[in-house]
Amino acid sequence: MAHHMLLMTTFFVLSLVIFPYQSNASIRGLSKIMLDPSQVGICASSVTIHGYKCQEIQVTTKDGYILSLQRIPEGRVGGGGGGAKRPPVLLQHGVLVDGVTWLLNPPEQDLPLILADKGFDVWIANTRGTRFCRRHTSLQPNDREFWDWSWDELVAYDLPAVFDYVYAHTGQQIHYVGHSLGTLIALASFSEGLLVDKVKSAALLSPIAYLSHMNTALGVLAAQSFVGEITSTVFGLAEFNPKGEAAGQFLKALCAYPGVDCYDLLTAVTGINCCLNASTVDLFLKNEPQSTSTKNMVHLAQTVRDGVLEKYNYGNPAFNMVHYGEMSPPIYNLSNIPQTLPIFISYGGQDALSDVPDVQQLLDSFRSHDVDRLTIQYVKEYGHADFIMGVNAKDLVYNQVYSFFMHHN
Repeated sequence: MAHHMLLMTTFFVLSLVIFPYQSNASIRGLSKIMLDPSQVGICASSVTIHGYKCQEIQVTTKDGYILSLQRIPEGRVGGGGGGAKRPPVLLQHGVLVDGVTWLLNPPEQDLPLILADKGFDVWIANTRGTRFCRRHTSLQPNDREFWDWSWDELVAYDLPAVFDYVYAHTGQQIHYVGHSLGTLIALASFSEGLLVDKVKSAALLSPIAYLSHMNTALGVLAAQSFVGEITSTVFGLAEFNPKGEAAGQFLKALCAYPGVDCYDLLTAVTGINCCLNASTVDLFLKNEPQSTSTKNMVHLAQTVRDGVLEKYNYGNPAFNMVHYGEMSPPIYNLSNIPQTLPIFISYGGQDALSDVPDVQQLLDSFRSHDVDRLTIQYVKEYGHADFIMGVNAKDLVYNQVYSFFMHHN
């Protein structure tokens, strides 16, 4: 059981920390000039320098976390009546990264800017714990309580807070784009009856829901070889910081293990990303990964171990009873998602995180869905990161997302 949990942690950390070292990154395209977001914020570093309007906004969740939100109200050429008359679209990133990951390519290849140019009012979310979301109404990041959350809280608090804010300021239902963990928390929210009155449609890229088919020899080796080190140094921390000393020591040791090469490990963990620009990879490495909570990583590990979507398992029936009133964690029942909600799912044949068997299990959850409101796209050559940073993602995926939104607008 512990090995499965550690394996899950290994998968997610290495997928986002090691993949920038891949040697087959494309050198196509021009290098993108970017100011340091940590110094000037996402708008100034990644949006306004390209001629777009951008607003930095703060949204407070019901449990006190102060989240960073960026709004791109119109395209580079402007026009129209401003953001109010444009359909809103919200983009939600995955685990261990933040909203900058949508903006690492040249403007004509970045999904938020593409949608802005096509007439959308674009909003970019950032989840608690990432560099621009380390504030709370009463807690500090060095407080253990600040990190006492998993993706359950992203479902219950972060997404609803952002949806409520966007809905209040636009007066319109919202199109949604999620990548990786951004798909999981949306599906869980929809299944709980949250957001469904405010969402117009949802595009799920490289969806993460069921994770039980992720099982590689290298992952098992990592779990077996470093179980003691992970337990004593990483799982004992409330904040999970991939750039921190504990996680760094583990990754370094893993890469140095006899017979293990980090490039091969990347291939085994995330799948080969076919279409990344080398300069984009460099920018990614400068900006990511971001912190999350250790509890969040454990919860993701439980999703692998148990093969079901359920709330955080406290590991003891008595503890679960205290939190949930029952001995086992409640399940997120995807069959509760309204059958009339327009959903677009795009997944890749080379993606070892959102792998094909697990996506097929997810698709089985939509067997009763309105066929006119469910669009499935399979991109054979795509890996996990290609969906947000691929140089050809506009042609292969984003144009289809745009058409889907317009069809259900």
